[in-house]
Amino acid sequence: MAHLLEAEKISTHFDVTRGAFGERATVRAVNEVSLHIDPGETLGLVGESGCGKSTLGRSLLRLIEPTAGVLRFEGRDITRLPAAALRPLRRQMQMIFQDPYASLNPRMRVSDIVGEALDIHQLAANRRERDERVMALLTRVGLRPDQASRYPHEFSGGQRQRVGIARALAVSPRLIVADEPISALDVSIQAQIVNLLRDLQDELGIAYLFVAHDLKIVQWISHRVAVMYLGRVVEEAPSKALYALPRHPYARALLRAVPEPDPTRKRRRLALEGDVPSPLNPPAGCAFHPRCPIAERGRCDTEVPALRELAPGHRVACHRADDPSILAAAMP
Repeated sequence: MAHLLEAEKISTHFDVTRGAFGERATVRAVNEVSLHIDPGETLGLVGESGCGKSTLGRSLLRLIEPTAGVLRFEGRDITRLPAAALRPLRRQMQMIFQDPYASLNPRMRVSDIVGEALDIHQLAANRRERDERVMALLTRVGLRPDQASRYPHEFSGGQRQRVGIARALAVSPRLIVADEPISALDVSIQAQIVNLLRDLQDELGIAYLFVAHDLKIVQWISHRVAVMYLGRVVEEAPSKALYALPRHPYARALLRAVPEPDPTRKRRRLALEGDVPSPLNPPAGCAFHPRCPIAERGRCDTEVPALRELAPGHRVACHRADDPSILAAAMP
């Protein structure tokens, strides 16, 4: 089966100035990331804040232009497509933003927010058809049609995110990048939004890149999971395989930091030392080695580990990922 979206060694760098003398420096927000998303599946993307998840999501849609690499959508190279040629493809690739308070225009009614994409892509023959489609979209995401005349400030956070989802669905996309779509919502609302996204996927066959830092939510919604650290994917695997036996020490630490709701179960935590390095000055070799409890001097601090496949669909960027001592330490 052909991939819906394929990224090959995508990098996104930003030039910045720093210091009192305005020295030029480069932030390597995304560094040679290769991944794919198949039709109708969800790829979860996890990692600590600042690791490059959101930048990668925007780069895949070319909302931020990648510095290097190749992007293919349905086998077609879209890396350097001009804006005019890329515009029709925008119907196939949409985004749900993290902040439902900032992502909706406060001066527009919900009917115009959702219907704007229909106007841009000329998907409704007349005003009546447009209004009917807007009402149907609002109903599909759990809102009432009579709420179409309201402004964003009249809705709760969860309702605003439903409006954002309806806006993304308006053009019948094949891929949606959901950039931490529940992180700004109350815990009681988060499950409702995730369940809505799953129902829409079952009904419409949409593929998601689901960006999040809540690993339990990612486990629930994702078919496969990619773990990022300092701009690179360090592990990628089917969801069940990753949560059963993560091979990268960073992925293991993330999973063992998830609170255990059962007080009778004891979990050995894998402590990480130090802070995430600055992307302005990343460490040599494996970027994780200054915090890694199993780092090997003379190798991990000098050689960048390749993302290699250790099992079908399970790729790991760690020199010691196949060490017997790691494989024996299964997650509880």
